[in-house]
Order: sequence, then C-alpha cells, then structure tokens
Amino acid sequence: MLDYAQARRLMVDCQLRTFDVTDIAVLDAFDAVPRERFVPEGREAFAYIDQPLALGTEEGETRYTPAPMVLARLIQALALRPGERALDVATGLGYAAALLDRLGARVTALESLPGLAGQARERLAGREIVVETGPLPAGAPQQGPFDAILINGRIETRPQTLLDQLADGGRLACVQGQGRTGKATLWVRAGNAFGSRPLFDATLPALGAFAAETGFTF
Repeated sequence: MLDYAQARRLMVDCQLRTFDVTDIAVLDAFDAVPRERFVPEGREAFAYIDQPLALGTEEGETRYTPAPMVLARLIQALALRPGERALDVATGLGYAAALLDRLGARVTALESLPGLAGQARERLAGREIVVETGPLPAGAPQQGPFDAILINGRIETRPQTLLDQLADGGRLACVQGQGRTGKATLWVRAGNAFGSRPLFDATLPALGAFAAETGFTF
C-alpha cells in the first residue's frame, strides 16, 4: 500500500522545491493536506504525479486539478496572509480550497459542475469553507470582495468580472493563453486599475467558460 505521507514529502522535495517554491507556509500546506483525498475514488495512487489529473466529466466538460508544482507557484504568488478572503475558481474536488484554508484564508470555493461541487462539499466537510455552485466567470460577488482569487485552469479571456471582485490591493493568479502554451500570470488591483505581470511558462487544461471567441487574442 502506498505511503501517502511519504508521497507528499517526495512531492514537496522533488517537485515543489525544485520549481522555485520557497515559501515555507506554502510548502508546509502541501505537506499537510492529503492530496489523495481530493481525487476520484480509485485514482489515489496517481494523486502525486507531476501533471494535471482529471477529476470528472459533466455536461461535456472535464475538470482537472493542476499539477502540484504549477498550483504551488500560483498560490505562492498570491502571498496570502491569514484572515484574508480568498476565492478558489473551478475548485473541482476542493484540493486548492483546502490548501488556501490551511494557509489561514477565509475561503469560498466556486464550481460550475454540480456533481463535483457536491463532492467538494463532502471532502471539505469540517473546514470553514463555503462551496458555491454557479458560472465560473461570474465569481461569487456575495462572498466578496476578495483579497486573493485563484483560477484552477487555463483561461483565454480577461477575467474582468473576477477582477472586479478583488478588494483594493487584491491579487488574482491564473494561467493565461491559447493552444497548449500559457503564462502563469498575477493580476493586482490598485483602486480602479488592474496591472498584470507574467510569472512563468505553464500548461493547464483550458476552462471552457473562459474560451476566447474566434479571432480573439490577449
């Protein structure tokens, strides 16, 4: 039987630390949250592979959890402080939401696929995390404004409605791009202005709700 505690330690040491994840709190969160509890039943042995893992398909859309090293870098870029309000978009089965909670954030998890949202509620039971079901681009304005927003998938369009739900000084981390390539990007709000900067090259499965129309480019 797989030793999951050892698998987590290897993930932290061999995937995260070697990919410039240096924040001790983030490393501790990945070491503490059991990733195997947030994958489909029967897929636990694949929980710690260094690539996106399919969580389930509904309404013709498949949701994935990001590869650990990409997810860790995105969370690290958010520079969360305890007590901040965070929104986890496309939460899937709730893994990233559990990590944000471990970091001390007040977390809202958003999922558009009702079956996955229900499973996320089960897996996150006992944590003070609100799981909302609804369109991803619409966010969760009733739970905001947010100090940090994480998007668990590649987007092709500017997430303006989500950006509008950031508090002043709030940050949004995502992977942007079309095709198979993308850039991990950090957006920051300052008053009514939004600035962005690329962080690193990254690949994540696309989120259909953020697909660009034909001819669109960033």
